[in-house]
Amino acid sequence: MTAEPEATVTTAHTATDPPAAAGQDAGQPLLDVRNLEVTYASGAAAVRGVDLTVGAGQKLGVAGESGCGKSTLALALLRLLPAGTRVTGEVLLDGEDVLTMKWGRVRAVRWAGASVVFQGAMHSLNAVHRIGDQIAEPILLHKKATPAGAKKKARELLEHVGLPGARADAYPHELSGGQRQRVMIAMALACDPRLIIADEPTTALDVMIQAQILRLIEQLVAEQDLGLIMISHDLAVLADTCDRLAVMYAGRVVEEGPARDVYERAQHPYGKALSAAFPRVGDPGSRFAPRGLPGDPPDPSALPEGCTFHPRCPVALDSCAVQDQELRAAGPAHQAACVHVGSQVPAQQASAAVDGAP
Repeated sequence: MTAEPEATVTTAHTATDPPAAAGQDAGQPLLDVRNLEVTYASGAAAVRGVDLTVGAGQKLGVAGESGCGKSTLALALLRLLPAGTRVTGEVLLDGEDVLTMKWGRVRAVRWAGASVVFQGAMHSLNAVHRIGDQIAEPILLHKKATPAGAKKKARELLEHVGLPGARADAYPHELSGGQRQRVMIAMALACDPRLIIADEPTTALDVMIQAQILRLIEQLVAEQDLGLIMISHDLAVLADTCDRLAVMYAGRVVEEGPARDVYERAQHPYGKALSAAFPRVGDPGSRFAPRGLPGDPPDPSALPEGCTFHPRCPVALDSCAVQDQELRAAGPAHQAACVHVGSQVPAQQASAAVDGAP
């Protein structure tokens, strides 16, 4: 996370180096994302006008199918996108706009202010370096620790995530999938960040190890009063782990609210379809005949007109093909971007149609 990125950042602010947020307002969120848009050099609009907030000690889940912009959103928060990518909007971390920071300040914020648990621990770890050295590297760089101090800290971090300190001398291939994921979490905690962005942290892990990793993440957030953004395609996991849940489709947040409420009482047809796709314990019908959603998310470089979900929506109206929908109130602290939200009869029809979808 120390490599020099080359994405193009366009904002309405002067690219100055703001002071550290020691005097942050008590009511100010830890992370405040405002109208974030990301367009790749190919013209693909991967993120389109996303607004999110995360406070200290809060856990926000971001859900959606592959290709909905979740990982691009995560990378944009710390300016980790490739050359030629155009990024606009604001990413306020402790009151500082990451998108207007000078490069020296950006590099200081990574690891120390916010860190990322990347997808696929085996691919994220360097295969030819011992894991202790990899954990110690950001400590040496950001904390100015001595080699002996960094090595000691690396062993303490491993023990903190449930691994013996002696495993610091192991190479990544000598660890199991769950152990490697714990190493990635230890690395994310190396410089005491206030925000952790976990991108699919339990992908490819078996159910038992997945549960252990999720409980570990919850414990760390509670103990250290961290902010957490957890990205996954699994609504059930996010509903069990997070306080709030945002559902993304075609680069936009189409539903957002309390995690359990969004999972059990989704108001957007896409949120309903995602929730219905997962079998529920005690429901034989969902176990033997889980409901899915036909088709795939649209190509971000050739998005359809109007509501981008309308080609797959079982309850789309004629107006959906020409008019996009903004987020609107769908309940207490719950929003959804659907024409049916707020219209009782169409909402009932939408629920029945999605419930009966193949």
